[in-house]
Amino acid sequence: MTSATPLHRIKAAGLVGALLGLSAALGACTWQSAEVVTTASVPDDYRQRHPIAVTEADRSIVVFVGRSRGGLSGPQRTDVMGLANIWMREGTGAIIAEVPIDTANARAAAASYQEIRSVLMAGGVPSRAISLRHYHPDDPRTLPTIRLSYPKISAVAGPCGLWPQDLGPNIDNVAYNENRSYHNFGCATQRNLAAMIDNPADLEQPRSESPVYTARRSVAFEKYRKGTPTTTTYPEADKAKLSDTGK
Repeated sequence: MTSATPLHRIKAAGLVGALLGLSAALGACTWQSAEVVTTASVPDDYRQRHPIAVTEADRSIVVFVGRSRGGLSGPQRTDVMGLANIWMREGTGAIIAEVPIDTANARAAAASYQEIRSVLMAGGVPSRAISLRHYHPDDPRTLPTIRLSYPKISAVAGPCGLWPQDLGPNIDNVAYNENRSYHNFGCATQRNLAAMIDNPADLEQPRSESPVYTARRSVAFEKYRKGTPTTTTYPEADKAKLSDTGK
């Protein structure tokens, strides 16, 4: 058996080098994404994916003021008084009145603010809880208004309308392939529920029980002692029966 000649060794070394160079070139052409998709971090339950959070938000109303009228109309006075009543129950900060300046209705707005302040104080808002701020309207074509706002504890959810993946079949759509609910599922329901909650504290803890109605409880106990039915009789219930006409 003869040994390989130097020429054969040179050809073999050249072939090995060519193979190594080709492997390196192919490896350089392979695209590797740095993004790591972690599907386990996205909750399947829409209540966990779109939770209702208790935070502090602003409640506000606007008062339209004309150029020649320096005061409030009847409906506007009712709106301001209603704001004062609601502030007494849920307000967590001062009422800020934003009044326009350097506008055609600036004088009328200043006079309207004085009446607004009087109505708020008549509704129980202390004078120290009313703050005045002036502002320049951004759009000169719109009618400048007086904005009244104050912070309150609110329940919020969202934002909604986020679609990170297609709803249809897709090789990258994990939710479709594994029969999961899409990302935006349940967001509108959670947001509407948060908007309807009167007291956000109800989400965290139950309210204290109100005192029992002693008079009605005494009547029920007396009926129970005598052995008579304790249910309440409603004679108006018979008025809801259908007519016997045509029988």
